[in-house]
Parts: sequence; structure tokens; C-alpha cells
Amino acid sequence: MNFFIDFVLHIDTHLISIVNNFGNWTYLILFFIIFIETGAVILPFLPGDSLLFAASALAAKSIYHLNIWIFVILFLAAAYMGDSLNFFIGKKVGNSISDHSLFNKMISKDSLDKTEQFFNKHGGPAIILARFMPIIRTLAPFIVGGSGFKYSRFLRFSLIGGFAWVTICCSAGFFFGNIAIVQEHFSLVVLGIILISLIPAVFSGIKSKLSK
Repeated sequence: MNFFIDFVLHIDTHLISIVNNFGNWTYLILFFIIFIETGAVILPFLPGDSLLFAASALAAKSIYHLNIWIFVILFLAAAYMGDSLNFFIGKKVGNSISDHSLFNKMISKDSLDKTEQFFNKHGGPAIILARFMPIIRTLAPFIVGGSGFKYSRFLRFSLIGGFAWVTICCSAGFFFGNIAIVQEHFSLVVLGIILISLIPAVFSGIKSKLSK
């Protein structure tokens, strides 16, 4: 867990190391991270928003020889494929796996309950909104899959949410990538992105406790 925390807090340093060591394989590595963050229900703590932002910021710098359009295409594919995988996991084994001891060690019951309440409250649009909420982003397709929601309808919301998420995060990262103050305080900017993305989940939790 310490490695993941360090990776998120110093994502710029780690990404530069990946680029320098693996070259064009960087695209596949980052695709895999986003796919797993979205598709593996037990790994919601992997970086999502921050990784898209940081990778796009590096793509804005010519010295790294990274193509922003390749990132956008791969991130879109990873988001859609991950969502679909997560949906079918929830549809196939949702109720049984959620009671497994290993699953409960990785995912708290409270997080599952909050995600389920979020979906019950907002319905289909919750799939779009969840894209911008860490942890809930990973758990939402799993919960939706186990709820009997039709895949064709789920896919429509997933496509909209994934497109908006990748477009906004990559555009912001690429735009700010060449700004001097961002380059000088890159880790702080990424940390700010993470904190901002957590606001909806925190607000929802506080609102839920107050309503009780």
C-alpha cells in the first residue's frame, strides 16, 4: 500500500522513470493500470484521474516523445473495457463474492453500501457521475451489474461517462503541461487534482450521515 501512496504523491517522477526505461511500452503500461483500476473491483486505490492528467502533461513536453492522441484512444478503450469487465463480474458473482473474507479485506462494506445508495438515488446517470469519483468509479459497475441492470443501457452511460472523464482529464493535463508553475510544483498540482476529485464522495458521505 505504501508503494501506491508514493506512486500517487510522486506520480510525475514515477512516470518519467517509466518513460525513460520502457519507451513506447509506456502506452501499454498506463493502459493496463487504467484498465485494472476500472475493471478489477478489488483495486479501487490505483491512480485514475491523476494518472490521466500526469500522462497528458508529459505528452505536452516534446522531450518525452509521447503522443496525446494515443493516450486518449488507449485511455478510452481501458475505461470502456474495464467498466464492462467489472459489470459482468458483478452480474456473475456479485452477491457471492461480496461475502468472501478476502473481498471484505480489500473493499469495505461501507464503501459498497455508499456506492449502492448512490446508484439507487441517481439511477443510470450515477454511472456517468461515478466516473469522476475515486473508489466509487471502480465499485459502481460492479454494483450495477449485480442489480439486474441491462448491459446495453449500462454501456450507453459508460460510454458517455468514460468519454467525458478521459476528455476532461487529458485536456486539462495537456493544457497545463507547459505552464512553468505547474512544472515546478507538479506533484502538488496532482495532489490537488486528487483532493478535488474526492470532494463529491466526501460531500455525499456527510450528507448521508446528516440525513440519518
